[in-house]
This record gives sequence, structure tokens and C-alpha cells, in this order.
Amino acid sequence: MNATEIIRAYYDAFNRRDMDAFFDLLDDNVIHDVNQGGREIGKEAFRRFMGNMNAAYKEELHDMVIFTNEDGTRAAAEFQLTGTYTETSEGFPEAHGQTYKLLVGAFFEIRNGKIARVTNYYNVNDWLRQVRG
Repeated sequence: MNATEIIRAYYDAFNRRDMDAFFDLLDDNVIHDVNQGGREIGKEAFRRFMGNMNAAYKEELHDMVIFTNEDGTRAAAEFQLTGTYTETSEGFPEAHGQTYKLLVGAFFEIRNGKIARVTNYYNVNDWLRQVRG
């Protein structure tokens, strides 16, 4: 698969909630830069993160555009994310089924046909505004 196909497969697996396919696309030592947060390294750390996310949020991606560099080692994606906040996350407002819509950007490094780095960005203040009502 080329970089565009890898990123599309990654997000298709996300939308299907197919975590096996999702994690199969990641390098074992994947770097995950959490939105406006820290850096986690390794597939197991990412697996824990996604477990928490999938427990608290039901999300789907739409209107995706993927960009890649010439040699396919770096990529970026921009998309609309729609979601429902279903379970309260520590440090955030109480969840009671609030819906939200965000514009998200993501940046990737691709190595040996796997995603080696994922950096996500969205406007957390916009998300807070939406879930606080």
C-alpha cells in the first residue's frame, strides 16, 4: 500500500471500530502525539489510549482529504469528526450524550509500510464549548 492507502485504511478501520485492523497498520514503536497533550510511544500505549477513547466517545470521520509527500514517508489528513460523548472522561465535563463536530488535522510518518508517528490536532476549546452546551 502507498501512504494514501495506508492512511485511508487506518481511518476506515477507525470508522468501523475494527481495532485489530487499526493496530495492524501501526509500527510496534509508533509515536502518538496526543492532541494538545503528551507523547506516547509504542503500540500498547496507543492501544490503552484508544480503549479509553472508545469507551467515552462514539466518533466517525467524514469529508477526508489526504496529502502525502513525494516519497510517501509523510502524510497529513484533514477531516470532519462527528461524535457523541457517552462516558465522562477524567478532567472533563460530565457526559450525557452530547454531540459535537470538529475539524481535525493529523500528521503521519510512514516507515516500512506502517504508520510510525501520528500527531493529532483539534480545537479542544471548541469541543468543550459544544459539550458544555
